[in-house]
Amino acid sequence: MFSRRTFVHLAAGAAALPFMARIAWAQDYPSRPVRLIVGFAAGGAADLNARLIGEWLSQRLGQQFVIENRTGAGGNIATEEVVRAAADGYTLLTCASANAINATLYAKLNFDFLRDIAPVASCLRLPNVLLLNPAVPATTVAGFIAYANANPGKINFASAGNGTAEHLAGELFKMMAGVDMIHIPYRGGAPALTALLGGQVQAYFCVASTAMTGIKSGLSPLAVTTTARWDRLPDVPALSESVPGYDVSTWFGIGAPANTPARIVDRLNTEINAGLADANIEARLNDLGGIPMPMTAAEFGKFLAMETEKWAKVIRAANITPG
Repeated sequence: MFSRRTFVHLAAGAAALPFMARIAWAQDYPSRPVRLIVGFAAGGAADLNARLIGEWLSQRLGQQFVIENRTGAGGNIATEEVVRAAADGYTLLTCASANAINATLYAKLNFDFLRDIAPVASCLRLPNVLLLNPAVPATTVAGFIAYANANPGKINFASAGNGTAEHLAGELFKMMAGVDMIHIPYRGGAPALTALLGGQVQAYFCVASTAMTGIKSGLSPLAVTTTARWDRLPDVPALSESVPGYDVSTWFGIGAPANTPARIVDRLNTEINAGLADANIEARLNDLGGIPMPMTAAEFGKFLAMETEKWAKVIRAANITPG
């Protein structure tokens, strides 16, 4: 028979084994390839960000970070796949602005983004750029607001689709500047830009890559949507200089299933932030038009909550539904 003292010691040792195993397991992470799920098509900004970060992590951690594109429903299909995955660090999500928008845009989802996805690391943000058709007689944001107020309901603004970040950028501008504009959704950035060039719409709050194409085609940028000016267009004012507090970015980061061990999250965060500080990575992000956005996992979590709340207010006020 065991003595009571022996039994207690054995029981305590047995209880500690899973905890010790989890610690060792986290320290050994990763011991096999990691899936990095992207909810958007190959070649887009989300995909390129994922491939750049995945390549860096593969080099730093000695295992392949394999990019898998799971498109559909504005990124919801990819998010749900990660939500349902084991919380072991071997299935990660490329988070995007769409996740914060979709939390309110879609009335019924099989997950709660803020509850079911653990924030790991933010990666980069991309400014949107307000472009106008040359027929609009405005060369400043103040002039455009005055023109819109003088022509209520006669200004059409394009987007790459209903409920996209571009659409919401325009709706936020309407709310904060007090102007009346009509939203015209298109099936992607290219047809929206074509419509702007052709005069079917008068304004477009387009993502940076699309904006640069428009500028090369002869369009003049009126403002960037971040709070500070953008290095790629240093002479173009920030929209917040005329509309205080206006701030819109298309952003990307990395998430994991909820309850992923903190040691794994911390290791990934440390390595991703090291990548964002690397001169080569920073240069490649700049080629995408991106601005590195390093944060701790906790800071990224607060950022996700604020973005979700911000867009929830816009979606509800404008009564926006999925296109």
